[in-house]
Amino acid sequence: MPGPEVLLYGLPLAFLAGFVDAVAGGGGTITLPTLFFMGLSPAQAVATNKLLAIFGSGSATVQYWRRGHVEQGLVLRLIPLALVGSALGAYLVHFVNPDAFRTLIGVVILGVGALVLVNKRFGLEDRYPGLTARTLALTLPGALIIGVYDGFLGPGTGTFLMFLFALVGFNLVRASGNARTINFATNLGAFLFFLIGGQMVWWIGLPMGAANALGATLGARMAMLRGSGFVKVMYALIVVLVAARLLTQ
Repeated sequence: MPGPEVLLYGLPLAFLAGFVDAVAGGGGTITLPTLFFMGLSPAQAVATNKLLAIFGSGSATVQYWRRGHVEQGLVLRLIPLALVGSALGAYLVHFVNPDAFRTLIGVVILGVGALVLVNKRFGLEDRYPGLTARTLALTLPGALIIGVYDGFLGPGTGTFLMFLFALVGFNLVRASGNARTINFATNLGAFLFFLIGGQMVWWIGLPMGAANALGATLGARMAMLRGSGFVKVMYALIVVLVAARLLTQ
């Protein structure tokens, strides 16, 4: 078991991860390797990562929700599907090796990033049409599938969610607010699941969670202040980071 000195680098990295995740997703690509580097076992690292993630995603959700950047009518319909999908994904891990899909998902997420960047106006203007048949046809199965991915593998879940919401017409700030809200729900569900297993290292997860929450609060406020153009640049960087982790792991 590591000593308290690991928090000297764990806390600032958790803060950075919270900032990044609140803007464009992908914070787990920073925190999970950090927890491994600290010397935690795989089970401890995954469980503790969910502990600190609920702090970050929760604080970001509050910021976006308070300022009206969450489409409540839509996300409240999607959260149950995302939770069911996450539970199903966690169940499938016992039968299918996630390593077989890492390269495929890495390529897919690079393709998603390319589509966002090639279309210069994508995500910069808010064109959300409301709860239309097209909106529900895209988001209902999308939330379920991304939920399965979150429970099954995980990295890039927030990035995929942002793309889904931008696809139905949200600008990237509102897409980020919606994505953080659903991601908080799936993180909370996973946290309760891992809580039963007793693998969380609380003395690491709680202070890193507080740092993650501070970073997420700042990141959400920065995204809303700087607008969708800033989020788009951050989104591109996170796509590369997540894809690199998946393709090289």
